[in-house]
Amino acid sequence: MPYDVTGATLRVMTHIPPPAMELQLLDAELHQLDARRAQLLHRRAWLLTVLQPARSAPVAPPLPAAQARREATAPGVQNLLLVLGGILLALAATAFTLVSWGSMGIAGRALVLGAVTLAALGAPVALLRRGLRSTAESIAGIGLVLTVLDTYALHEVAFPDGDGVSFAAAASAVLAVIWTAYGIGTAALPRPAATRTDPTTAPASPTLLLPLPAALAVAQLPLILWAIAAGGGPRTITAAVLLTAVIDMVVALRVTPKAVRAVAAGGAFGMGGWGVLAAGLISLDAAGPGAAARAAALFALAAAGAFGAAWLAPGRGLRTSTAAAGGLFVVAALGGLLRAALPADWTVPGCLACGIALLALVRGRLPEPVRHGLGRASGIVQASAVLWTLPAVGVTLLGPAAWLSRAWSGAPGDAREAAATDTFWPAHATTTPLILIAVAAVLALSVRAAEWRPRALTAALTLTWAAVLTLPTALQLPYNVGLLVYGGTVMVLLALRHRMATTLALVTSLSLACLALAAEPATLTVLASLTAVFAAAAWRGRLAPASAAASLGYATALACAVGAALDWQPQHIALLVLLVPLTAALLAARITDPATTKAVEITGAAAALIAIDLATAELPLLALVLALCGVIVAGTAIRPERRSLGYVAAALFVLAGWVRLGTWNVTDPEAYTLPVTVPALFVGALRRRRDPSATSWTAYGPGLTVTLAPSLLAAWTDPHWTRPLLLGTAALAVTLLGARHRLQAPLVLGGTTLALDALHELAPYLAQVVGALPRWAPPALAGLLLLALGATYEQRIRDARRVREVLGRMN
Repeated sequence: MPYDVTGATLRVMTHIPPPAMELQLLDAELHQLDARRAQLLHRRAWLLTVLQPARSAPVAPPLPAAQARREATAPGVQNLLLVLGGILLALAATAFTLVSWGSMGIAGRALVLGAVTLAALGAPVALLRRGLRSTAESIAGIGLVLTVLDTYALHEVAFPDGDGVSFAAAASAVLAVIWTAYGIGTAALPRPAATRTDPTTAPASPTLLLPLPAALAVAQLPLILWAIAAGGGPRTITAAVLLTAVIDMVVALRVTPKAVRAVAAGGAFGMGGWGVLAAGLISLDAAGPGAAARAAALFALAAAGAFGAAWLAPGRGLRTSTAAAGGLFVVAALGGLLRAALPADWTVPGCLACGIALLALVRGRLPEPVRHGLGRASGIVQASAVLWTLPAVGVTLLGPAAWLSRAWSGAPGDAREAAATDTFWPAHATTTPLILIAVAAVLALSVRAAEWRPRALTAALTLTWAAVLTLPTALQLPYNVGLLVYGGTVMVLLALRHRMATTLALVTSLSLACLALAAEPATLTVLASLTAVFAAAAWRGRLAPASAAASLGYATALACAVGAALDWQPQHIALLVLLVPLTAALLAARITDPATTKAVEITGAAAALIAIDLATAELPLLALVLALCGVIVAGTAIRPERRSLGYVAAALFVLAGWVRLGTWNVTDPEAYTLPVTVPALFVGALRRRRDPSATSWTAYGPGLTVTLAPSLLAAWTDPHWTRPLLLGTAALAVTLLGARHRLQAPLVLGGTTLALDALHELAPYLAQVVGALPRWAPPALAGLLLLALGATYEQRIRDARRVREVLGRMN
């Protein structure tokens, strides 16, 4: 309608074109408007992208359609099929040879096996020319198995009565040659055309990988089988095994294919280990120099192979390891000769001498890895020799402990008898000191590196110490000479400015003290000497804490020994032992080193415990010992840093009083508790005066509890009225004092005791009342009580809270 009005107006005022032309004009105008709109929208989108880059999120590309996962690769499936096919064909050929062989004539047998074998060995050649190496490998494996079956068939037909071992040796050698030639021949084949033009479309190598490793594996058998066929004994077979290992070593170092090198290395190590083990057993069984020499020749062959590998091997680690093995084989060879020529006691020293002699080669002009390996071999030999001496050293150090249970039973005949009282001396251990000294000398003279020098010297000192201690037992020196050697060792070690030396001196002193228990004079002399020597060492600062503790410990043992020598009873010996804690307390007050002070005090406390234990046989003397210990501790508590020991002193005095009361047959608990309560309350009052913030539980709680609790327990079992009355009076007084001074501990403890004491006194009457009441009365009373509590629950809570607040305000 608006358009019509406008159109009418336009027709009146201007010229109006015809409708068809006007329609064309309108369509053209609308087309221009659409184009302009599209241009503006495109410009707008670009401007938004420029102005807001951070807000524009990239559109993720569409995900590809999910594909089914392949669980096996094409080459893997191919190889599996080829291997399975080869195995099945090999089994079929084996079954044919073993089962169906007898149903055919000679010509048929030869024709079938020959044709099948030639086909199996020839097919890989054609396959390699086409680049099908995997298939060629499988068929070649079948061909190799067929050659083995051919040899078996040949033996059954041509040599049925021949020596099977000899035939197996010859057959394995022939097969090794044939397979090697076959592998080398296939390696000489020309490369496939596809490989020459485009290496990426064909295998990297057209050769077969199986024949050469298989040939080397079969080559392990000929020498061993020939040795067995020739009737050789263990030495001949071992020589064949070692020679095979040497050949494997040469192959491993010279050939290029990795598979062949792997088989050769495995053969070298496997055959070499077998041969060395067999050579060792032969050497141990050698009954004379001739047999030992033949065993040594086997070790020499093994050593030659090991040194050859050390000289030719490419890797440093392998060269070092094989050189070390070669050095050990040389030592084993020479050790076997020495074992056959020398007494049994000198076998280990002889091997040790050979091992030390290897160090002369370490400083020569050999390659550095070889020299390093020889040094390792020498170290292994020396360490083994030291390990061999450990049983003798253990008997020497630990064996004297047996005298603790047989003290003063009589001096033994010699040092070995003294050490091996309850055990046995190891066989062929006479040369133990020589071995230890030799290794110690090597460590002290050969190790020059600044990093290892201190450790080497410490090890040399330890070995020398062990050698000196085992000397009397190894040589069976007289008993007194052994004691002198031990004592001199302790003094020399303490004279050295070395922590390790002091530690060794302490260990030696323990063995010496145990050895001295065999005889009374030796015990007294040794314990007195050790006390003086360690006291001097502590004075000179030789590991002062340990030396001072050792001196006081040996002084305690000396006191016990002196008392026993005087035929004193244990309780009387306790008084003599108390001199040690007294001396420790006096010394601790003058020593400035905290560690030494603590060590002296701990040792003195241990001596005091020993004295108390000795005095338990007689109660009066136990009371005296406890009191004297209390005096010593009280004197120590005078020192400002030891004020806390005052409580210990008080406890000792109390224990002494209790023991004395026990000896007087006093059974009333108040006699035991009141002497504790009165001083405790006095001390609590002094503390409250000095420190008003201290609580009443801390000041008065312990003292009141010590008396009230035992007295209450006694009152509950006392049939008389005197004790409950006195206890109730005392508890009432304590309660009133607590309420007067508003102190929580006296109020609670006194009130509780008073209530329980009253309950005990009223218990008979309560029992009579309960007995007179009918049975329904107690439940009724309980119900009324619950109703009353429920009715006044809120008021009771308020009252309980008020009581708690009152007690809380009390101190």
